[in-house]
Amino acid sequence: MILRNALYRLYARRIWSQLADAPLPHHVAMVMDGNRRWARQMGLENPSMGHHHGAEHIDEVLGWCAEAGISHVTIFMASSDNLRKRSPREVQFLMEIIERVIAARLSRRPGQWELHLAGRLDGLPDSTRHALKLAQENTQNQNAPFHLTVAVGYDGREEVVDALRSILVREARAGTTMEELAERLTPEDIGAHLYTSGQPDPDLVIRTSGEQRMSGFLLWQAAYSELYFCDVYWPGFRKVDFLRALRSYAARHRRFGA
Repeated sequence: MILRNALYRLYARRIWSQLADAPLPHHVAMVMDGNRRWARQMGLENPSMGHHHGAEHIDEVLGWCAEAGISHVTIFMASSDNLRKRSPREVQFLMEIIERVIAARLSRRPGQWELHLAGRLDGLPDSTRHALKLAQENTQNQNAPFHLTVAVGYDGREEVVDALRSILVREARAGTTMEELAERLTPEDIGAHLYTSGQPDPDLVIRTSGEQRMSGFLLWQAAYSELYFCDVYWPGFRKVDFLRALRSYAARHRRFGA
């Protein structure tokens, strides 16, 4: 075990040295997939405990991002579809984890990470919505070097619908006709009304667990993002796995759709 840990640290340092002068992403988005499968793999009686370990792991991953100078991180906690299809008991357990681990911890660490929220928060339990919004208020700091966006109750298609709905309501109140709006509507207009308005688009999207799909995550914002799929379940996602993702990103020539 001691030898294996020493070799692991040596390998991690080697990858980190390879990234010394490499272009690194400014914004990394992560689909934290595989919590329940990890729990089963570890022999835990309650697979939902995987969510607890996965949420606890966020702290460590944010530390790696800060060390790498990655100023913006977005994490996909739960989709709208997940919350609709899972049992009420499992949803309640997940919401309690979000309140206890995410919201409470960030509230105790103001000045480093500024919290942003993405999703239909009105669909969350009152206690979860209140805890997240309180954490958002408590971490508001214009001088905070790092920004964390938590996507919960989120669906990329719903986000675009909500953005368009917001634009239509605003323009209707201003007396704009549908023809006038259709003539001058731009992608920038829609982007300004997304949940993530004001945040940069992700440079790199990492998904754990081996699944190779976006699952509705940041469909608009990730149009030109680099994608990296990792076979490791989220609670077992190691620093070396993170560094490999950065190394893969640094080796790519970004074309931005060209």
